[in-house]
Amino acid sequence: MAIIIRLDRVMADRKMSLNDLAKQAEMTNVNLSNLKTGKMKGVRFETLNKLCHILKCQPGDLFEFIEDDSETVVKHG
Repeated sequence: MAIIIRLDRVMADRKMSLNDLAKQAEMTNVNLSNLKTGKMKGVRFETLNKLCHILKCQPGDLFEFIEDDSETVVKHG
C-alpha cells in the first residue's frame, strides 16, 4: 500500500486511547481500529474532519504517501 496511516502515532502523541477517540468521533472501536491498521479502503471527509478536529491535527499528519515502484500509476488527461 502506498498510503501509510499514521493515526496510531498521532493518538500516542496526544495520549489518546482508541476507546476515547472512538467515543468522541462517534465511531465504533472496530471501524476506528480498521482505519488505524489500514484495513479500510477509504475514509469519508466527514470522518477525517472529525478526527482532525478531535486530535487537533492536519490530514497530512494522519496519512503519508510512500512511492511504491511496484504499483502502476494511471495518468488522466
